[in-house]
Amino acid sequence: MDRYISIIAAVISFAVTALLGYIVIPFLHNLKFGQTILDIGPKWHKNKQGTPTMGGIMMILGVLVSIAIAFSVSFGTDGKFSNELKDSYRLSVMIAGLGLAFCMSAIGFIDDYIKVVKKRNLGLTAKQKTFMQLAVSAGYLVCLNLAGMNTTYIPFIGDVNIVSGVGLVFWPIALFFIYGFTNAVNLTDGLDGLASTVTLVVACAFMLVAGRFNIISINVMSAALAGACAGFIVWNAKPAKVFMGDTGSMFLGGMVVALSFGINRPILLIFSGCLYFIEALSVILQVAYYKKTKKRLFKMAPLHHHFEMSGYSEQKVVLLFSGITFVGCLIMFIFAIFG
Repeated sequence: MDRYISIIAAVISFAVTALLGYIVIPFLHNLKFGQTILDIGPKWHKNKQGTPTMGGIMMILGVLVSIAIAFSVSFGTDGKFSNELKDSYRLSVMIAGLGLAFCMSAIGFIDDYIKVVKKRNLGLTAKQKTFMQLAVSAGYLVCLNLAGMNTTYIPFIGDVNIVSGVGLVFWPIALFFIYGFTNAVNLTDGLDGLASTVTLVVACAFMLVAGRFNIISINVMSAALAGACAGFIVWNAKPAKVFMGDTGSMFLGGMVVALSFGINRPILLIFSGCLYFIEALSVILQVAYYKKTKKRLFKMAPLHHHFEMSGYSEQKVVLLFSGITFVGCLIMFIFAIFG
């Protein structure tokens, strides 16, 4: 049974997330928690006005329920998953990772709530969101440090000490690494099925790498995330019947970061999460270029909107960006195994 624990987690997460759509989407409709489409976006997105948002709750519950059941099944058979979690370090890393994802999601929920209920389209201010995200990121790193994380692995170099000397620079870099990637995933959520499909590919890659290194807890977390993304795509593929909102995208961001730290190789997220990085970079370049020249580098940022306005359908953009992510994940896998 234990060898199938990640499959069990993925299947349950998929089923819970997909089935919750029958309950959560009508509930959000009744509450009139509909997405407001800003005028600065592509004009054809206006027909998405009113589509329920905050659907990320479905994925959160899918992940939570599947991990709990996977642990129960493994514990009942004295399997590797339960045995691994008897190790205080592994247990702490898993709980801290889930805590990071849930706390980031809570920030996203507050942002969504202000937009939808309070009718303030921009939600939290940039300063408010930045402060909260950095505080959560710092708390996560403190938990990892207290749990006993004292090295990080760099391909072709090996374990690097991060608790003394030059290695201490790891912590401030890690702080902004978490903050940056969480927001990058948020920026990627702009087309039907885009963020969920890209993250599905990333989660599968981490599942393979964690399995290769026999880190069962992260293997199960990755499988649960993959299943939740697949279950959400059932409702989020074009034409989307629900949006994940910042509630969901911030959760996905927290999860992929937690997976990278969970295998003690956060640097690998640069490859598997290359699409997130490209999306965020397109926004930075657009703003910088416009400030200097008063012209736009891209037709619109983030980059997925540039492709849309260049004539690509949403489905083609999702397929293209998922393909780019797959290549990045392949590079990550090669670095992880041979590095």
